[in-house]
Amino acid sequence: MQLNVTGFFDTDFRRLNADYRRFSKWEKPQRNLRRSASKSALICVKRFRPLEDNYAMPAIVLSTLNARYAHASLGIRYLFANLDDDLRSDAKIVEFVIGSKTESLVEQILAENPRVVTFGVYIWNVDETTKMIAMLKAVAPQIKVVIGGPEVSFEIPEQRVCALADYVITGPGDITLNKLVRALIHGPRPLMKVHPGEEPDLETLTLPYAYYTDEDIAKRNLYVEASRGCPFKCEFCLSALDKTAVPFPLEKFLDEMANLYDRGARTFKFVDRTFNLNIKVSLAILDFFLERINAKPDDPCFAHFELVPDHLPEKLKATIAKFPAGTLQFEIGIQTWNVDVQANISRKQNNDKAKDNIRWLHENSHAHMHVDLIAGLPGETFASFGQGFDTLARLGPHEIQVGVLKRLRGTPIIRHTENFAMRYNPDAPYNILSNNELNFADLQRINRFARFWDLIGNSGRFPQSLPLVLREAPTSAFERFLALADWIYAETGATHMIALERLFDLVYRWLVEQGNEPTETAQAAILADYQKSGSKGRLSFMQRGLTVGDQATASAQRATPARQRRHLESVQAPNS
Repeated sequence: MQLNVTGFFDTDFRRLNADYRRFSKWEKPQRNLRRSASKSALICVKRFRPLEDNYAMPAIVLSTLNARYAHASLGIRYLFANLDDDLRSDAKIVEFVIGSKTESLVEQILAENPRVVTFGVYIWNVDETTKMIAMLKAVAPQIKVVIGGPEVSFEIPEQRVCALADYVITGPGDITLNKLVRALIHGPRPLMKVHPGEEPDLETLTLPYAYYTDEDIAKRNLYVEASRGCPFKCEFCLSALDKTAVPFPLEKFLDEMANLYDRGARTFKFVDRTFNLNIKVSLAILDFFLERINAKPDDPCFAHFELVPDHLPEKLKATIAKFPAGTLQFEIGIQTWNVDVQANISRKQNNDKAKDNIRWLHENSHAHMHVDLIAGLPGETFASFGQGFDTLARLGPHEIQVGVLKRLRGTPIIRHTENFAMRYNPDAPYNILSNNELNFADLQRINRFARFWDLIGNSGRFPQSLPLVLREAPTSAFERFLALADWIYAETGATHMIALERLFDLVYRWLVEQGNEPTETAQAAILADYQKSGSKGRLSFMQRGLTVGDQATASAQRATPARQRRHLESVQAPNS
């Protein structure tokens, strides 16, 4: 692991449109999320109006619940930016984080005394948004509630959140929300409850980047987009409904990126589904960042893009090779190597070219690679999924995001429900529970595999130990790690809330007790990784605790996220 702008806050969904893979991490908020939520349940973006008017109550509140504080909603800023001037001057952006107490959130909205409240509804926040709206309508029924987003753009009659809301916008909300809110504030009152979103003209659409605050720039992920839509038809993805990809005016877009950069932004996450589809545009954007990295090598950018895996022309390779370590990340959606499964889901992919390109990136560039696989696709067996994992692991990406199929509302994947006995969770995140190839127990094992792989394989904390786990003799890497995941679960009965020190001990014990590694070899690898982690505890085979702190991070890596930095450090300083 992010489109026919099928969402009210549509651009955020393009970022997470692949939540079939991201929400393999779907879980109740972790301790760090609860900590950030309790620290600041409300992320209140200051109103964009003259200071003397700051105490006036807004008539319009634009709201959503983000998965994490670090996720600054791009879509909500598009909505704000494209309100008419008079409406924008009477509007306020109010963002929350999931995991907060409903009463507290409703109280904070009511404190604004709005006439209209809008919510962006997504797979990760639909349950909490439903509770918020139900409570809001109970205590303040006079407030008009407008909802939109990918979660409520389809199957509207079946959803309680749609019944609770006064109005629903399906599809893009950039233009339609402005018209609807004007009617609600100034009349005449709209008669229709459901309003199909009007497709915006990207040539004239107001870009939202000026509405990232200084706090956003300093502390949060900045999401940007150079295009909308996708020409491919992968049936698990809402982008399958798009006709093609449409670019924003390049010069205008780069001017906005320059403004963000000049304000101090250094982390840019592109939500485009097919960044490398138009090579001319791709090169211009890469050159934009490369020029600034070269001009300020001690204060570089970090840019994240999603790549089409089988399309990497030589010109693009030449530019990618120029980026220094810690400045470039590619998310590459493989999803499956099984050609029969690819045919089932209408996915066109040249597997040989995709392998060559991943191999090239591994061997000839410093780009951090995050590559996606999906379990539970129609026709994918347990064995073929494992073989796909092994194929990908041999290619050497830094991270393999193992996800389980989600039935996103509106996606064509539903056509396979009967033929492949696809059974989905009736509640969000609508994950596959079983099909004719994988029973419920199989998918539970894969879910646990994905969770422990994220903690051990993707975390960058086990660079010396992981190769011992993944030895392919006498079995495969997938089978070895699956055995480790099964064993950890049997030992702990848990997939979450496992302390880092205990996790190191568990991996060590498995290597010695189950993995047939010599004790000395396992101890040396685990100890090297544990020392590098900066932990201060004592592992079971240690005579005294460590007080090793994290190694000082060079300022040149300031913009590089922590996990990617760990991968980078393990490559730069391999164990001799």
